[in-house]
Amino acid sequence: MNKIIAFIFARGGSKGLPGKNILNFCGKPLIAWSIEHAKKCKRIDRIIVSTDCVKIAKIASKYGAEVPFIRPSELAQDNTPEWLAWQHTLTFVREKTNYYPKMMISMPTTSPLRSIDDINACIDLFETKNPDAVITVSESRRSPYFNMVCQDVIGRSVLACPLNKKIYNRQDSPKTYDMTTVAYVLNPKFVIKKKSLFEGIVYQVNIPYERSLDIDNQADFDFAELLMKQRQQGSFK
Repeated sequence: MNKIIAFIFARGGSKGLPGKNILNFCGKPLIAWSIEHAKKCKRIDRIIVSTDCVKIAKIASKYGAEVPFIRPSELAQDNTPEWLAWQHTLTFVREKTNYYPKMMISMPTTSPLRSIDDINACIDLFETKNPDAVITVSESRRSPYFNMVCQDVIGRSVLACPLNKKIYNRQDSPKTYDMTTVAYVLNPKFVIKKKSLFEGIVYQVNIPYERSLDIDNQADFDFAELLMKQRQQGSFK
């Protein structure tokens, strides 16, 4: 009943970078990095991969994850909210074990630069604050109050979030953060009952930029490989 389960959600389809989840990233399939991160975290009791792709399932099993089902195709479309895949997998666990885990940790394949310390920090905060969810963030490099714009109805560029006072440099604007895909730690009952993350009480763990890169396209992939090689050479942790 007190188990902590890591879930890795990996669709077969990816428009931004075809076959992304099983591309060779620094010597092993991209998904293998998330599986190995979960295996190295001693507090995680099980690792379950949810995928619609048999090839991904075989690779995930090879690297030590459980793949107890193939995800229904309707839960693996480009426009399918991942929240529904979360609910589907938790329901499967509940039906097989008769309980929800103490917490679920979603560890996307797209953050191979995360550290085990990042995962533990998320678990620590969840246990300390007892929120509905803990997310990971990095400090925004641009601010919607200073140098992020949108277009008005006649096509003019305007500040995305204008303030009542003038802001002359980014440091004077309210601090904002980019959500990352390093990890999400969640109360399973919250996920089952609600439909989106910010319907609940959410806390955040700040992650350094060099560990927070989210791979979405080829440029991201190439840059992440460069950073990983620098880490392996001892340039940073």
